Amino acid sequence: MAVSVTTTGLEKSTPAQPSARDGTSPAPEADARDAERLAWLANKLGSQGKTPYKFVLVLRFALLNIVGFALVGAAYTQGYVALVLVSDRTYLSAVIAMVFLCGLGVCAVKVLSTSRELNHIKSFDPLHPSKASAYLAQIRGRSGDSRGIIAAALRLKLSQRIAIVRHVAASLVLLGLIGTVIGFIIALSGVKPDQAADVKAITPMVSTLIAGMSTALYTTLVGSVLNVWLMANYHLLAGGTVKLITGILEFGEDNAAA
Repeated sequence: MAVSVTTTGLEKSTPAQPSARDGTSPAPEADARDAERLAWLANKLGSQGKTPYKFVLVLRFALLNIVGFALVGAAYTQGYVALVLVSDRTYLSAVIAMVFLCGLGVCAVKVLSTSRELNHIKSFDPLHPSKASAYLAQIRGRSGDSRGIIAAALRLKLSQRIAIVRHVAASLVLLGLIGTVIGFIIALSGVKPDQAADVKAITPMVSTLIAGMSTALYTTLVGSVLNVWLMANYHLLAGGTVKLITGILEFGEDNAAA
């Protein structure tokens, strides 16, 4: 006997999808953005597996000036420093040296600040205030044109911050030239043409001429040497500043969407 089995229409039931009408709507956009930012912060904090080198710019600055002061020490042991100070009756060489030390101190402060900011980029901590975090807060959510304006302002600000070191270095050469002029004035002040035939008057004139020429030459030498030294430090600082600017801009573009 044939048995026929008939099946009724069995329909597979699928769970109902939540809709906006039944009160199970997705989270608001603000909560989603907050969640993305928290995830970005956690990613940044957790991705610091490798510790980068820190204060590299400070180490280069210290090495450069250790070599410079070592050369000054060698010149002092040979008596050249004392010769310059004794021969310059105007003490302008000592003034040039003091201006140099002030410029070197300013450069040291700015090198330390720049090195710290570079460290903040390499080991970024979102909770620690820095120029990178401030720049990121400024450009987040802005258009490309606004980002370009903010980036140009950042370049101008950081470049202008180190300009004082270059100005101090230029003033060293200017002070050396002033010393040259003063030295020639001193040298020529002792020359009296009407007494050139007097043998007794020639000796003091020659002495004054030598003293004036010594002032002119030594002040020029001191100003030029210290200018080269401070300019070497300035170029080191300028290189670090360029690296800081590019690092902040690249960091901002990489994380602006977070």
